[in-house]
Amino acid sequence: MTTLLLSILSSSVILVIFKLYKKYGVDTFQAIIVNYFTAGTLGIVFFHDGWTTAAGNDLSWLTYVILVSFLFISLFFVMARSSQENGVASTSIAVKMGMAIPLILMMTLYAETPSVLKLLGIILAVAGVYLVSSNPKSSNVGPYVWMLAVLFVGSGLLDFILNYVQKFVLTDLSLPLFSAFALGTGGIIGLLVFLVLSIGKRPKITFKNIFAGIILGIPNFYSIYFLLLSYRTTGWSDSTVLAITNVSIVLMSAFFGFVFFKESKTNRKLVGLATAILAIVTLYFAN
Repeated sequence: MTTLLLSILSSSVILVIFKLYKKYGVDTFQAIIVNYFTAGTLGIVFFHDGWTTAAGNDLSWLTYVILVSFLFISLFFVMARSSQENGVASTSIAVKMGMAIPLILMMTLYAETPSVLKLLGIILAVAGVYLVSSNPKSSNVGPYVWMLAVLFVGSGLLDFILNYVQKFVLTDLSLPLFSAFALGTGGIIGLLVFLVLSIGKRPKITFKNIFAGIILGIPNFYSIYFLLLSYRTTGWSDSTVLAITNVSIVLMSAFFGFVFFKESKTNRKLVGLATAILAIVTLYFAN
């Protein structure tokens, strides 16, 4: 249970940091690249003793490291562009509602037998996330709607792949080292893209962007690590862990938004928060 709470807290802190980026004029792309390198380095420095000879002999996990790192950085690019073209609200909904994909895959492929109470909890979770995240007045979906589809499917597949890896692939490699390698490789891919885009230009790299990336990298590493660990330690089904994690992150980010960023408390959001809380209680008792 502790690992689940730490995963939720880490992910929620990431959302707060992103809000502060906008406030202080941080170059998000540069900070994201530094963040990946920071997260990867953090995992290797503090969890290097998790490396085994068996992990070096059987590199089947390496394919998943590359796949996950590619999803990390490519989904970020699409998310940034979609926020500009489709609006932040629509983009946020697409990402958060993507949890429906791994929930369906987990219950189907893992042959889970959900009770009526659990199915009700999942439905409430999806509804709560939608109500809290959506803002019809600011949504402006145009010809770039395909980006929303990419984010919906991509973020959902990323969640499922991470779950699949910890369940079936990481027999020799430790969870923190897999997280570190995937995040670090994401940094390498991001740096290569940055260098290509900078050809013929002179991008300004500032200490502020580097510092912001380092600050982001710490909770980013632990959000992935603790989520993977939660699947193994809570004693709950994987779909329940994922549903509670996602809806709790939405709840906590909304709380931070109300308290620290003075965001408006609309009736739609308040109903969504109540629905999300009911979803967590329902899922808890379902297990």
